[in-house]
Amino acid sequence: MKIRFVLALTALLPLMVACKAQDGSADAVAPAAGQPAASAADAAPAPAAEAEGATAAPAPTGEEAAAEPAADNTPVPAQARLVGPEPVAGTDYVVIEGGQPIQPATGKIEVAEVFGYVCPACARFQPLIGPWKAGLPSDVSFVYVPAMFGSMWDDYGRAFYAAEALGVQEKTHDALYSAIHVEHSLKGELGRDSVEDIANFYGKYGVNPKTFADTMGSFSVVAKTNRAKQFAQRSKIGGTPSLIVAGKYLVKGKSYDDMLRIADHLIARERAANAK
Repeated sequence: MKIRFVLALTALLPLMVACKAQDGSADAVAPAAGQPAASAADAAPAPAAEAEGATAAPAPTGEEAAAEPAADNTPVPAQARLVGPEPVAGTDYVVIEGGQPIQPATGKIEVAEVFGYVCPACARFQPLIGPWKAGLPSDVSFVYVPAMFGSMWDDYGRAFYAAEALGVQEKTHDALYSAIHVEHSLKGELGRDSVEDIANFYGKYGVNPKTFADTMGSFSVVAKTNRAKQFAQRSKIGGTPSLIVAGKYLVKGKSYDDMLRIADHLIARERAANAK
């Protein structure tokens, strides 16, 4: 029995190390063994409130409320999104030396989220990043970048790019988080899912499982996962979820909401720099 426990703990260690936001907040690490991950319905995180001696952030009012996306996801004017003080280098973000966007596009400011489907913290962040992404101005390009930390992280990273290639990524993104962290129909952090297990999940969305498995191993998908790994390495990613703005700034922040607030300011800064 003790041997089984040690083996299980050893398997979880890479996940517990990798799955933490840049702020290192308590909410952004894998839950203790035996505790269920938060569901999408109650996923609004408050990392600062879980840290020792910290208090929960107050509900947004006034100018802060104006920065939230409209109920119909109508994009919010760029300046209306800016709340709070200007971010400070070293405290709110890190400048990435020689950093570059992963998918450069003329006239676009890239925001990349490095994430992992097996990461409980990323599952908690998704209900916030989804509406925020939908409300971004037209000059901002949002890109999901799967973290390639080895083992099951790599399998699910290849699944992300296979789903993208087969045109089902958008409609399966939230559903895959749910399958792993809410429904537990996939093992995720509790044990390695096989390629067949993953392919069968996508089979529920109209993709032939064999075609999906073959696409996961295709040259184009392998090339994209290698590029994702290189991007994370040069961006000095230490955990997930992580936000990188314009390939230049690695967002830190005190909470998930704070990360998005800082990202809005860095987008505005980059926009102003490009206008000169």
